[in-house]
Amino acid sequence: MRGALFSARSEYACIAMLELAVRRHDPNPVPLNSIADMHGIPKRFLVQILLQLKAAGLVGSTRGASGGYHLSREPEAIMLADIIGVIDRSENPADTRASTGTDPSPLARAVHGVWTEILAAQQRLLETTSIADLLTRVNSSHDMMYQI
Repeated sequence: MRGALFSARSEYACIAMLELAVRRHDPNPVPLNSIADMHGIPKRFLVQILLQLKAAGLVGSTRGASGGYHLSREPEAIMLADIIGVIDRSENPADTRASTGTDPSPLARAVHGVWTEILAAQQRLLETTSIADLLTRVNSSHDMMYQI
């Protein structure tokens, strides 16, 4: 289940990056169709996502019939914030409130203060969680399909 704070594109990007990390020791690049089919990601979205990740230097690609994608860095060096920052370059939700032209009430300031704390905690978690950390979670789930 996707969290409401992140787009489907961000979820797809993270899944694709994890798939590339799982298969990082394979000498062959991972075909886009393989990722899309395995995880039910629409190919048209995945093409766009991988192009964005490539432009950001997070993945590399090989062209041709046996082409595909690979990680450009080790999984320990790729943080979720790197991926989300490339895919969802949207404004901070707290900054999108319509301005009323008046100072917020004490109640509104209290709510805004909590939102700010939540967003800061979220950003800290994204900045300190690597693809390697997620691989550890996969391994601890005992999912035999992804033992790496």
